[in-house]
Amino acid sequence: MKLTVNKNQLREHPEQFLRQAGYGIIRDGRSGELSFRKLLTRNFYPRLHMYFQDRGDFVVFDLHLDQTQEKYGGGRNHGSEYDGPVVENEIARLRDILNAHHSVISAGDKKEDANLEGGGSYLKDVKNFKPEKKWWQKIFGI
Repeated sequence: MKLTVNKNQLREHPEQFLRQAGYGIIRDGRSGELSFRKLLTRNFYPRLHMYFQDRGDFVVFDLHLDQTQEKYGGGRNHGSEYDGPVVENEIARLRDILNAHHSVISAGDKKEDANLEGGGSYLKDVKNFKPEKKWWQKIFGI
């Protein structure tokens, strides 16, 4: 599933945005290509796997869910899901983060956004946005 974002919405480089959203960098040993992953459990799989492309005034984030490790060398033959509830929820979470970022930048500007895939307002549900708690916050009840 893809999320297209106007660069004006990002306060930082897309790589930094993804890191702040909980993604780690991985480099393909064969191609050297960078991508990002977010682990869903303590195991390496399943994981959310993200690529991004810089397209001038826009950044395209491309997300899928890797269910299992590659089974055949040289190809991407792992069980991947490019849509579904897990991927859709993550795209919604990233949109919420972008909306929260933009509300700080725009200081209350209520323009409609045609640049986010699916449209909608920049400030939609910003008041209800709650960032995901860190593991230590969950343990200590903070």
